[in-house]
Amino acid sequence: MAVCARLCGVGQSRRCRRRQRHNQEDQGSDSDMDEEEEERIVGHKQAEVGSVGLDSTAAAAGPSDALDYGSATVNRLEFVDRANTGPPNPQSLLDLPPELLVEIFSLLPGTALPNVALVCKKFKQILNTETIWRRRCMEEFGMREDLRKMEVGGVSSRDLYVKRVNPRVKSGRFMKLLPDYEHMDYRDVYMYLLHPYRHILGLWQPDIGPYGGLLNVVVDGLFIIGWMYLPPHDPRVEDPMRRRPLFRIHMWESKKATVECMYGHKGPHKGDIQTVKKDEFSTKCNQTDHHRMPGGRQEEFRTWLEEEWGRTLEDIFHEHMQELILMKFIYTSQYDNCLTYRRIYLPPQLPSDLLQPGLFKGTYGSHGLEIVMLSFHGTAARATKLTGDPNVPAGQLTLDVDLSRPVVLPDLESQRSIEELSRLVLGVHEEVQREAQQQAKESSTTPEGAAEGACGDASGAEGVDTGSGACSESCQPGPSCSTSPPEAQPFILPLGVMARNEVYPRTCRKCFYGTGLIAGHGFTSPERTPGLFVLFDEDRFGFIWLELKSFSLYSRLTDHLAHAHAPNMERFEAMLRNMQSWTS
Repeated sequence: MAVCARLCGVGQSRRCRRRQRHNQEDQGSDSDMDEEEEERIVGHKQAEVGSVGLDSTAAAAGPSDALDYGSATVNRLEFVDRANTGPPNPQSLLDLPPELLVEIFSLLPGTALPNVALVCKKFKQILNTETIWRRRCMEEFGMREDLRKMEVGGVSSRDLYVKRVNPRVKSGRFMKLLPDYEHMDYRDVYMYLLHPYRHILGLWQPDIGPYGGLLNVVVDGLFIIGWMYLPPHDPRVEDPMRRRPLFRIHMWESKKATVECMYGHKGPHKGDIQTVKKDEFSTKCNQTDHHRMPGGRQEEFRTWLEEEWGRTLEDIFHEHMQELILMKFIYTSQYDNCLTYRRIYLPPQLPSDLLQPGLFKGTYGSHGLEIVMLSFHGTAARATKLTGDPNVPAGQLTLDVDLSRPVVLPDLESQRSIEELSRLVLGVHEEVQREAQQQAKESSTTPEGAAEGACGDASGAEGVDTGSGACSESCQPGPSCSTSPPEAQPFILPLGVMARNEVYPRTCRKCFYGTGLIAGHGFTSPERTPGLFVLFDEDRFGFIWLELKSFSLYSRLTDHLAHAHAPNMERFEAMLRNMQSWTS
């Protein structure tokens, strides 16, 4: 109420100023000192009111809205100056004109407006104004269209209308499957759709065994839609992501939100969403017969294969790949009735990061393309799987790169030799192992609390080539090492290294020692094997698996993902630990 009282003072300060001007006209003229004093007092009042407006709106909206509100302070003061319909000297919010109350209430969060409506009849009537709720829908949930002109997003024309044939008449008519939004208002959309389902907006990982996935729940027009993100068809790693709707939520005229399952090939049908616990929810289909096809499982498999891989089974000649594809279809088809999702965050970006962290698509041999999340942790870069396979499941740390150990590539002719590249990388790998053994030995013999050095001297390490780019006396840990290669140097894959995607950049910026996770079927005998992390540019990097003699190319996912960034690094790292525990 203190904020309300100070807002009421806005009208008084303006009218006081007008009375001062009126008295000056009656008296003829005043001294320059009086005019300067008047402007100083009024300027102080405006600054005070402006600070109140920013404080109140900061509680109602996010940081991105604060500048907008601050820049509009002068316009609002002029609006108050023009509002002459209320009493000469308003003493409370009740005395302010309705236009000003609409402006004030539209700055409050939507969750506070129902309590404001309980104050009195006047407030309740004013809160029926569409302007208030439209602003809340736009600022809190990103609705930028006019409700009366909005196109239905994420829905095809065949989903909007269905032909109903009357058996008594040979002709049929089309009936609309969705409500008439022209008779809805923003208040209903906010109260019955956006606010109740606000907790499921953002990125989620479905619990589909080792395969995982990426679900993005967004406000799309007058719908809340859950889009499953799928990698492009292998091997086109730089193509955009594919999207498939799994469910949608929208309103009917009865002011009740309806959940519909979008899985299958017979159109939307009844579904349900339940909140399991914080940062976890589940979906359920109530009409699984819509998922079945007339041709049975064989037709369902052929359709799934074309959508998932963009080809037929006859086009896939590799017998092992056929087995993997059939296994995935059998496993994932078991989850078409009910799915559980766990929230995931995008990593926060720090000025010291080698490149912008985020989501990337990567090639994984016969497993096809998979989605990973690249994040930075001090001098380490890590790629965590969001989609996985029976060998290394989703949630596991697929790449672990040591940014304090750059590798300087030799000339192009030497790069063609897998033996030369292995010599450079394995030299760093042996040094890392020796340092780890030395630290383990010192920690077992050194009294608790004693300080020991952590970084070894590569130039003094026996059997290690100083040209490998390992940490030296003149090189500080981190991606900005002075011995790093130039911004662009020639790069070519060594002979004998398999690359399913032959279109890779022929220059790179930097290379670092790292390890990749390999395992047997069923995630048996997991092992970290040495390799080379190659940074091509801001949106592409690669990894050479020396033991497997294969190459993975990664390309950035460039889609805008709302409600997805972690609030801080601690929350993000806690999420990574939870992801690994889900699949362990």
